[in-house]
Amino acid sequence: MAEYRILYTSIEGNTTSFINKLKEEAEKYGDQLSILEVGDEVEYAHEEQPYVALVPTYLNGGTGTGPEVVEIFTNGLGDYIDFGNNTRYLRGVIGSGNRNFNDQYILTAKRYATKYHVPVIGDYELRGTQREAEKIYASIKETLGE
Repeated sequence: MAEYRILYTSIEGNTTSFINKLKEEAEKYGDQLSILEVGDEVEYAHEEQPYVALVPTYLNGGTGTGPEVVEIFTNGLGDYIDFGNNTRYLRGVIGSGNRNFNDQYILTAKRYATKYHVPVIGDYELRGTQREAEKIYASIKETLGE
């Protein structure tokens, strides 16, 4: 049995729905997920083990991917990662979004990956499918060391 740490934020419930799919995958392997939903109201803590961050894409401004496009709603997660030495334990980012937005699909995850110098280890659309959860859970296990 292994335990994997995931930090995430959910605005409309899509990310929470996908987290539940990941929990089902973990249970199939007898594994557990140590999950923290991070929002503006969460009290910051020092992470003490490697983790991945799961971040939806919510943007405001512009129609492309340039600097005029501003992240909205996910800033609490970024602030939590920036707290103390939490960046030291971040190993990868998983992005969600809507493919209808073309180049902006998982743009928030891509920006987190660039900022924190970690890979995007998976992506899924909206609430994700069980197949996407299987694939991403395998990536989590590989990234966090099975």
